Parts: sequence; C-alpha cells; structure tokens
Amino acid sequence: MSTEDTIDALPGELLMWVLIVSELLVFGAGLAVFLAVRLTDPAGFAEAQDHLYRTGAALNTAVLITSGFLAAQALVWRRADKRMLARVALVLAALLGLAFLGIKGAEYAAKAADGIAWNTHPFFTFYYGLTGFHAAHVLAGVLLLLLVAWRDAPQNIETAAMFWHMVDLIWVLLFPVIYLLG
Repeated sequence: MSTEDTIDALPGELLMWVLIVSELLVFGAGLAVFLAVRLTDPAGFAEAQDHLYRTGAALNTAVLITSGFLAAQALVWRRADKRMLARVALVLAALLGLAFLGIKGAEYAAKAADGIAWNTHPFFTFYYGLTGFHAAHVLAGVLLLLLVAWRDAPQNIETAAMFWHMVDLIWVLLFPVIYLLG
C-alpha cells in the first residue's frame, strides 16, 4: 500500500488529522513533563492530588464518552438520511460538553474557595494548565458541534466528530494521570 493509498484511506480531512496529531503531541509533552516533575516530589504531588474532586472527574469522563458516542451516532444517522436525529445528537453532544465545563468550573471554584491556585504547588500548575487547556478544547468542540448541527453535511459532521474524539481521548489520558496516579 502506497502513502497516497494510506492517506486516501484515512477518514476525514488531512488537515484535521494534522491538528489532532499536533494536539496529542502537545498534551503528551505536558503529561510527560508532569510525570517527570512528579518524580522530584512524589509525596507533595500525592498530597496535592488528594485535594481533587475525583468523583466529578469520573462523572466528566462518563459525560465526554457519552457525548463522543452521540457525535459518532450523528454521522451514522446523517449518512442514513435521518437528518433531524443527527442534528439532535450533535446538540445533545454539545450540551454534554457544556455539562463537562460546568462540572470542571465547579471544581475550579471549589479549589479557589480552598485557597488553591496555580502557584500553590507545582502539581496545581500542571493541573490548571493541562485541564484548563483541555477545557478550552472542549469549548471549541462545543462551538464546532453546534455549527455542524446547523451546517450538517456528512463531511462536516465527520470532521467535527474527529475533533470531538480527540478531546475525549485527551481527557481519557488526563483523567488517570492527574486524578488517579498514586
């Protein structure tokens, strides 16, 4: 199989794949540095991690996975000429993205109320940096899903779903490393 055949076999737009790979590299580098810095103060990182709201983060994981399913299902329905179902699925996926942001916002507010800021400990520098950058991607994805619900060509839905799955994947990597790694 030639390189051209491989590129033709990829679903979606090549530029979206470039964006996805570059974003995964950025988040991967952030996680790698987080893990390296963690080695310098494992006890401090563990103590800082105990201040996180793990139940909310687990709920957010379920919210994003469900949202990702709806984005994928929207494409299936649109290709089956079930346009209204596809649009509803995209709007529901976006609403779940907003729910994710609401839960994350409540978590940030609780940290602020406890006096925990980005400079409280290196753990929180990474926590706010990585989860905040991810939240910005969630917001961008919500806007993209809503735009595509309006301009619902199958190719548009496929591209938006690709971006949304990248957002899901990043969270599935962030969640265990930030919230669970002991």
